[in-house]
Amino acid sequence: MLDDRARSLLKTLVERYIADGQPVGSRTLSRASGLDLSPATIRNVMADLEELGLIASPHTSAGRVPTARGYRLFVDTMLTVRPLSELEPASQELVAARDLMHEQLREQLHPDQPQRVIAQAASLLSSLSSYVGVVSAPRKAGVFHHIEFLRLGERRVLVILVSPDGDVQNRVVFTAHDHSVAELAEATHHVNAHYAGLALEEVRERLKSEVDALRGEIAALMQAAVEAGSEAVGDSAEQVVISGERNLLGVQDFGQDMGSLRRLFDLFEQKTQLMRLLDVSSRAEGVRIFIGGESQVVPYEQLSVVTAPYEVDGRIVGTLGVIGPTRMPYERMIQIVDITARLVGHALSYK
Repeated sequence: MLDDRARSLLKTLVERYIADGQPVGSRTLSRASGLDLSPATIRNVMADLEELGLIASPHTSAGRVPTARGYRLFVDTMLTVRPLSELEPASQELVAARDLMHEQLREQLHPDQPQRVIAQAASLLSSLSSYVGVVSAPRKAGVFHHIEFLRLGERRVLVILVSPDGDVQNRVVFTAHDHSVAELAEATHHVNAHYAGLALEEVRERLKSEVDALRGEIAALMQAAVEAGSEAVGDSAEQVVISGERNLLGVQDFGQDMGSLRRLFDLFEQKTQLMRLLDVSSRAEGVRIFIGGESQVVPYEQLSVVTAPYEVDGRIVGTLGVIGPTRMPYERMIQIVDITARLVGHALSYK
């Protein structure tokens, strides 16, 4: 555990480094902390912090910079996010942006146009943060309106799933036994009569208790249909909108390291790792901060991600966030992400 003096100096060091981007020396800490400590005492505390892995000394400077562990302690225990009304005037643009976007979404967007909503949200995140905005598309609820089984050949069946909004998904499933056209027609009728309009997860749960009462071939086809439907929903959900990648070219922390930039742009190009990160974020409430170097969730040491899930009618349907350097103004990023998540949820909920 850190004592109050060490915590105060670490907090000051992180804040000064975020603001200036330069390693922080003991003389700067002495002036900025407001503590009546001698330079020798401050150097001793900094040595202790370095031994704990909270700060590090670059080879080119006698000053110190925060490590991933130091940033984590800072954001978890030392960062207080104030209400918008208490922020300095320079940050009041967040209030104006919130109100402007709220009106634009009310007047121009409709819940049946989620792509427009998330594209505007990604752009807003990027412009307000000056970093990269990222938004995962709303996940579909996994409800089918109509299902049909068609025989393709021996032990091969085409499953056609039609969602309530008319979206059609096709999946080929391989069955343990061959099914005749008549059996498939019977299964189609049974499923649509008893399960249409239910979420796939609800169907899955009902099958656990009803499978013994169903004829073997219908039960097998039902289970295959649920798995195929879940895969189809999963495939359609893997969509992410990114805005502002070029902003990173102007970030001091990346500008001199072309290798880091290439890895970052590979991340944006592939999107798979981004989707995993956003999926992890959607399982928690509120804003989350991922700091590079802590784990494989964010494998780039110079990178931090601030995310929040957004909800429609009380259900989490997607995630959004800001991607930037670890040396980012976290309080401001939290405000930007939190406001945007609320706005997107409201926009997609308008009837």
